[in-house]
Amino acid sequence: MNVPQATSPRLSACIITFNEAGRLADCLASLAFCDEIIVVDSHSTDATVAIAEAQGAKVFLRPFKGFRSQKQFAVEQAAHDWVLCLDADERVSPALRDAILAARDTGFNGAAGYRFARLSDYFGRFLRHGNAYPDRVLRLFDRRRGGWRGTREIHEAASVDGPVQTLAGDLVHYPYRSLEQQLAKTQKYARMMAEHEFARGKRASLAKLVLSPAWRFWRGYLFRGGFLDGWHGLVYAYVRANYVRQKTVMLWLLQNHQPVTDAPPPVGAASAANPGQRPGPSGPDA
Repeated sequence: MNVPQATSPRLSACIITFNEAGRLADCLASLAFCDEIIVVDSHSTDATVAIAEAQGAKVFLRPFKGFRSQKQFAVEQAAHDWVLCLDADERVSPALRDAILAARDTGFNGAAGYRFARLSDYFGRFLRHGNAYPDRVLRLFDRRRGGWRGTREIHEAASVDGPVQTLAGDLVHYPYRSLEQQLAKTQKYARMMAEHEFARGKRASLAKLVLSPAWRFWRGYLFRGGFLDGWHGLVYAYVRANYVRQKTVMLWLLQNHQPVTDAPPPVGAASAANPGQRPGPSGPDA
Protein backbone atom coordinates (compact mmCIF):
# COMPACT_ATOMS: atom_id res chain seq x y z
CA MET A 1 0.00 0.00 0.00
CA ASN A 2 1.15 3.56 -0.68
CA VAL A 3 2.14 5.51 2.45
CA PRO A 4 0.54 8.99 2.45
CA GLN A 5 2.17 12.11 3.82
CA ALA A 6 1.53 12.78 7.50
CA THR A 7 -1.09 15.45 6.78
CA SER A 8 -2.78 13.59 3.91
CA PRO A 9 -6.18 11.92 4.38
CA ARG A 10 -6.09 8.13 4.25
CA LEU A 11 -8.00 6.45 1.45
CA SER A 12 -10.16 3.32 1.35
CA ALA A 13 -11.02 1.52 -1.90
CA CYS A 14 -14.45 -0.14 -2.04
CA ILE A 15 -15.50 -2.87 -4.51
CA ILE A 16 -18.56 -5.09 -4.80
CA THR A 17 -18.19 -8.51 -6.40
CA PHE A 18 -19.96 -11.65 -7.51
CA ASN A 19 -18.08 -14.39 -9.38
CA GLU A 20 -15.34 -12.03 -10.58
CA ALA A 21 -12.35 -14.39 -10.24
CA GLY A 22 -11.29 -13.68 -13.83
CA ARG A 23 -11.14 -9.90 -13.46
CA LEU A 24 -10.69 -9.01 -9.80
CA ALA A 25 -6.91 -9.43 -9.50
CA ASP A 26 -6.17 -6.68 -12.04
CA CYS A 27 -8.65 -4.37 -10.34
CA LEU A 28 -7.05 -4.91 -6.94
CA ALA A 29 -3.54 -4.46 -8.34
CA SER A 30 -4.50 -1.03 -9.68
CA LEU A 31 -5.59 -0.03 -6.15
CA ALA A 32 -2.29 -0.82 -4.42
CA PHE A 33 -1.79 2.88 -3.64
CA CYS A 34 -4.84 2.92 -1.34
CA ASP A 35 -4.51 2.46 2.42
CA GLU A 36 -7.07 -0.34 2.56
CA ILE A 37 -9.31 -2.27 0.18
CA ILE A 38 -12.85 -3.31 1.09
CA VAL A 39 -14.54 -6.06 -0.94
CA VAL A 40 -18.23 -6.82 -0.40
CA ASP A 41 -19.03 -10.14 -2.05
CA SER A 42 -22.48 -11.57 -2.80
CA HIS A 43 -21.52 -15.15 -1.90
CA SER A 44 -19.49 -15.96 -5.03
CA THR A 45 -19.16 -19.61 -6.05
CA ASP A 46 -15.77 -19.16 -7.72
CA ALA A 47 -12.38 -18.04 -6.33
CA THR A 48 -13.33 -14.36 -5.96
CA VAL A 49 -13.09 -14.30 -2.17
CA ALA A 50 -9.80 -16.22 -2.11
CA ILE A 51 -8.25 -13.81 -4.64
CA ALA A 52 -9.40 -10.78 -2.65
CA GLU A 53 -8.03 -12.14 0.62
CA ALA A 54 -4.73 -13.16 -0.99
CA GLN A 55 -4.21 -9.56 -2.12
CA GLY A 56 -4.88 -8.16 1.32
CA ALA A 57 -8.46 -6.98 0.94
CA LYS A 58 -10.92 -7.00 3.82
CA VAL A 59 -13.80 -9.17 2.63
CA PHE A 60 -17.41 -8.92 3.80
CA LEU A 61 -20.09 -11.38 2.65
CA ARG A 62 -23.55 -9.93 2.10
CA PRO A 63 -26.56 -11.12 0.07
CA PHE A 64 -27.15 -8.92 -2.98
CA LYS A 65 -30.06 -6.52 -2.45
CA GLY A 66 -29.29 -4.03 -5.21
CA PHE A 67 -26.29 -2.28 -6.73
CA ARG A 68 -26.76 0.99 -4.86
CA SER A 69 -27.35 -0.53 -1.44
CA GLN A 70 -24.46 -2.98 -1.89
CA LYS A 71 -22.06 -0.15 -2.74
CA GLN A 72 -23.27 1.98 0.14
CA PHE A 73 -22.75 -0.94 2.51
CA ALA A 74 -19.16 -1.23 1.25
CA VAL A 75 -18.58 2.48 1.91
CA GLU A 76 -19.89 2.08 5.46
CA GLN A 77 -17.35 -0.69 6.19
CA ALA A 78 -14.37 1.50 5.30
CA ALA A 79 -12.00 2.62 8.05
CA HIS A 80 -11.36 5.98 6.37
CA ASP A 81 -13.73 8.76 5.36
CA TRP A 82 -12.30 9.30 1.87
CA VAL A 83 -13.36 6.40 -0.35
CA LEU A 84 -12.66 5.36 -3.93
CA CYS A 85 -15.40 3.12 -5.38
CA LEU A 86 -14.78 0.73 -8.27
CA ASP A 87 -16.46 -2.23 -9.92
CA ALA A 88 -14.43 -5.40 -10.45
CA ASP A 89 -14.30 -4.74 -14.21
CA GLU A 90 -12.60 -1.34 -13.70
CA ARG A 91 -8.96 -0.37 -13.17
CA VAL A 92 -7.31 2.88 -12.12
CA SER A 93 -4.94 3.97 -14.89
CA PRO A 94 -1.45 5.24 -13.94
CA ALA A 95 -2.42 8.78 -14.94
CA LEU A 96 -5.55 8.70 -12.77
CA ARG A 97 -3.60 7.18 -9.86
CA ASP A 98 -1.10 10.04 -10.03
CA ALA A 99 -3.94 12.59 -10.13
CA ILE A 100 -5.61 11.01 -7.08
CA LEU A 101 -2.35 10.97 -5.12
CA ALA A 102 -1.66 14.60 -6.02
CA ALA A 103 -5.14 15.60 -4.83
CA ARG A 104 -4.70 13.62 -1.62
CA ASP A 105 -1.37 15.34 -0.91
CA THR A 106 -3.24 18.67 -0.92
CA GLY A 107 -5.78 17.34 1.59
CA PHE A 108 -8.30 17.07 -1.28
CA ASN A 109 -8.28 20.86 -1.44
CA GLY A 110 -11.75 21.60 -0.10
CA ALA A 111 -13.58 19.29 -2.52
CA ALA A 112 -16.35 16.97 -1.37
CA GLY A 113 -15.75 14.62 -4.28
CA TYR A 114 -13.98 14.03 -7.58
CA ARG A 115 -15.14 12.80 -10.96
CA PHE A 116 -13.06 11.45 -13.81
CA ALA A 117 -13.50 9.97 -17.27
CA ARG A 118 -14.24 6.29 -17.79
CA LEU A 119 -12.63 4.68 -20.84
CA SER A 120 -14.38 1.48 -21.95
CA ASP A 121 -12.96 -1.40 -23.95
CA TYR A 122 -15.41 -2.73 -26.52
CA PHE A 123 -14.31 -6.03 -28.02
CA GLY A 124 -10.69 -5.07 -28.55
CA ARG A 125 -10.90 -1.31 -28.97
CA PHE A 126 -11.21 1.52 -26.48
CA LEU A 127 -14.14 3.75 -27.40
CA ARG A 128 -13.12 7.42 -27.33
CA HIS A 129 -16.18 9.02 -28.93
CA GLY A 130 -19.97 8.89 -28.96
CA ASN A 131 -22.00 8.19 -25.84
CA ALA A 132 -19.22 5.97 -24.48
CA TYR A 133 -16.62 8.65 -23.65
CA PRO A 134 -15.74 10.56 -21.54
CA ASP A 135 -18.61 9.12 -19.43
CA ARG A 136 -17.41 10.97 -16.31
CA VAL A 137 -18.27 9.29 -13.01
CA LEU A 138 -18.11 10.49 -9.40
CA ARG A 139 -16.25 7.74 -7.55
CA LEU A 140 -13.88 9.47 -5.13
CA PHE A 141 -15.58 11.29 -2.28
CA ASP A 142 -15.78 12.13 1.42
CA ARG A 143 -18.42 9.76 2.79
CA ARG A 144 -19.26 12.29 5.52
CA ARG A 145 -20.65 14.52 2.77
CA GLY A 146 -22.24 12.00 0.43
CA GLY A 147 -22.49 8.45 -0.81
CA TRP A 148 -24.67 6.10 -2.85
CA ARG A 149 -27.93 7.80 -1.94
CA GLY A 150 -31.53 7.54 -3.13
CA THR A 151 -33.73 4.57 -3.90
CA ARG A 152 -32.72 3.66 -7.46
CA GLU A 153 -30.81 0.37 -7.43
CA ILE A 154 -30.00 0.37 -11.17
CA HIS A 155 -27.75 2.90 -12.96
CA GLU A 156 -26.85 4.05 -9.47
CA ALA A 157 -24.68 7.12 -8.96
CA ALA A 158 -22.89 8.61 -5.99
CA SER A 159 -23.62 12.20 -4.98
CA VAL A 160 -22.12 14.64 -2.49
CA ASP A 161 -23.02 17.87 -0.74
CA GLY A 162 -20.30 20.30 -1.78
CA PRO A 163 -17.85 21.08 -4.59
CA VAL A 164 -16.99 18.36 -7.12
CA GLN A 165 -13.76 18.62 -9.09
CA THR A 166 -12.58 16.74 -12.19
CA LEU A 167 -9.32 14.77 -12.21
CA ALA A 168 -7.12 13.96 -15.19
CA GLY A 169 -6.66 10.34 -16.23
CA ASP A 170 -9.06 7.54 -17.06
CA LEU A 171 -10.84 4.85 -15.13
CA VAL A 172 -10.30 1.91 -17.50
CA HIS A 173 -13.40 -0.24 -17.94
CA TYR A 174 -13.75 -3.79 -19.33
CA PRO A 175 -17.54 -4.16 -19.18
CA TYR A 176 -18.31 -7.14 -21.45
CA ARG A 177 -16.88 -10.62 -21.82
CA SER A 178 -18.90 -11.34 -24.97
CA LEU A 179 -21.76 -9.94 -27.03
CA GLU A 180 -24.08 -12.54 -25.53
CA GLN A 181 -23.17 -11.34 -22.04
CA GLN A 182 -23.71 -7.72 -23.05
CA LEU A 183 -27.14 -8.45 -24.51
CA ALA A 184 -28.22 -10.39 -21.41
CA LYS A 185 -26.90 -7.63 -19.15
CA THR A 186 -28.63 -4.83 -21.03
CA GLN A 187 -31.93 -6.72 -21.08
CA LYS A 188 -31.74 -7.23 -17.31
CA TYR A 189 -30.90 -3.56 -16.77
CA ALA A 190 -33.70 -2.48 -19.12
CA ARG A 191 -36.22 -4.47 -17.07
CA MET A 192 -34.93 -3.12 -13.77
CA MET A 193 -35.00 0.45 -15.06
CA ALA A 194 -38.51 0.06 -16.52
CA GLU A 195 -39.78 -1.28 -13.19
CA HIS A 196 -38.12 1.59 -11.34
CA GLU A 197 -39.62 4.22 -13.65
CA PHE A 198 -43.06 2.59 -13.52
CA ALA A 199 -42.98 2.59 -9.70
CA ARG A 200 -42.16 6.33 -9.79
CA GLY A 201 -45.14 7.05 -12.03
CA LYS A 202 -43.28 7.51 -15.31
CA ARG A 203 -45.12 6.31 -18.43
CA ALA A 204 -44.15 5.52 -22.03
CA SER A 205 -45.90 6.86 -25.12
CA LEU A 206 -46.16 5.68 -28.71
CA ALA A 207 -43.90 8.56 -29.73
CA LYS A 208 -41.23 7.46 -27.27
CA LEU A 209 -41.49 3.88 -28.49
CA VAL A 210 -40.59 5.04 -32.00
CA LEU A 211 -38.34 8.05 -31.44
CA SER A 212 -36.31 7.40 -28.29
CA PRO A 213 -34.22 4.48 -29.64
CA ALA A 214 -33.56 6.34 -32.90
CA TRP A 215 -32.48 9.48 -31.04
CA ARG A 216 -30.13 7.49 -28.81
CA PHE A 217 -28.47 5.95 -31.89
CA TRP A 218 -28.06 9.11 -33.94
CA ARG A 219 -27.04 11.26 -30.97
CA GLY A 220 -24.18 8.90 -30.12
CA TYR A 221 -23.15 7.67 -33.53
CA LEU A 222 -23.43 10.86 -35.57
CA PHE A 223 -23.67 13.97 -33.39
CA ARG A 224 -21.14 12.81 -30.79
CA GLY A 225 -18.79 11.19 -33.29
CA GLY A 226 -19.30 7.53 -32.49
CA PHE A 227 -18.55 6.73 -36.14
CA LEU A 228 -14.92 7.69 -35.46
CA ASP A 229 -14.57 4.45 -33.47
CA GLY A 230 -15.12 2.36 -36.63
CA TRP A 231 -17.28 -0.74 -36.60
CA HIS A 232 -16.91 -0.95 -32.82
CA GLY A 233 -18.66 2.40 -32.51
CA LEU A 234 -21.42 1.30 -34.89
CA VAL A 235 -22.17 -1.94 -33.01
CA TYR A 236 -22.01 -0.14 -29.67
CA ALA A 237 -24.48 2.52 -30.83
CA TYR A 238 -26.90 -0.14 -32.12
CA VAL A 239 -26.81 -2.15 -28.90
CA ARG A 240 -27.27 0.93 -26.71
CA ALA A 241 -30.20 2.06 -28.84
CA ASN A 242 -31.70 -1.39 -28.41
CA TYR A 243 -31.41 -0.98 -24.63
CA VAL A 244 -33.57 2.15 -24.87
CA ARG A 245 -36.03 0.25 -27.06
CA GLN A 246 -36.26 -2.64 -24.57
CA LYS A 247 -36.71 -0.34 -21.59
CA THR A 248 -39.44 1.68 -23.31
CA VAL A 249 -41.29 -1.44 -24.52
CA MET A 250 -41.17 -2.95 -21.03
CA LEU A 251 -42.47 0.27 -19.48
CA TRP A 252 -45.29 0.29 -22.06
CA LEU A 253 -46.20 -3.29 -21.16
CA LEU A 254 -46.15 -2.58 -17.42
CA GLN A 255 -48.48 0.39 -17.73
CA ASN A 256 -50.83 -1.78 -19.80
CA HIS A 257 -50.85 -4.50 -17.14
CA GLN A 258 -48.84 -7.00 -19.18
CA PRO A 259 -46.01 -9.20 -17.84
CA VAL A 260 -42.37 -8.54 -18.71
CA THR A 261 -41.01 -11.67 -16.97
CA ASP A 262 -42.21 -15.25 -16.58
CA ALA A 263 -44.34 -15.82 -13.53
CA PRO A 264 -42.84 -18.30 -11.04
CA PRO A 265 -44.48 -21.76 -11.12
CA PRO A 266 -47.04 -22.48 -8.38
CA VAL A 267 -45.66 -24.07 -5.26
CA GLY A 268 -45.62 -27.84 -5.68
CA ALA A 269 -46.26 -27.68 -9.44
CA ALA A 270 -43.03 -29.51 -10.29
CA SER A 271 -43.76 -32.29 -7.84
CA ALA A 272 -47.31 -32.67 -9.08
CA ALA A 273 -46.19 -32.90 -12.69
CA ASN A 274 -43.45 -35.42 -11.84
CA PRO A 275 -44.55 -37.39 -8.75
CA GLY A 276 -41.65 -39.08 -7.00
CA GLN A 277 -39.06 -36.75 -8.60
CA ARG A 278 -37.25 -33.83 -6.97
CA PRO A 279 -37.11 -30.57 -8.92
CA GLY A 280 -33.93 -30.12 -10.95
CA PRO A 281 -31.34 -27.43 -10.32
CA SER A 282 -31.93 -23.85 -11.33
CA GLY A 283 -29.66 -20.92 -12.07
CA PRO A 284 -26.68 -20.49 -14.38
CA ASP A 285 -25.26 -23.97 -13.75
CA ALA A 286 -28.50 -25.76 -14.58
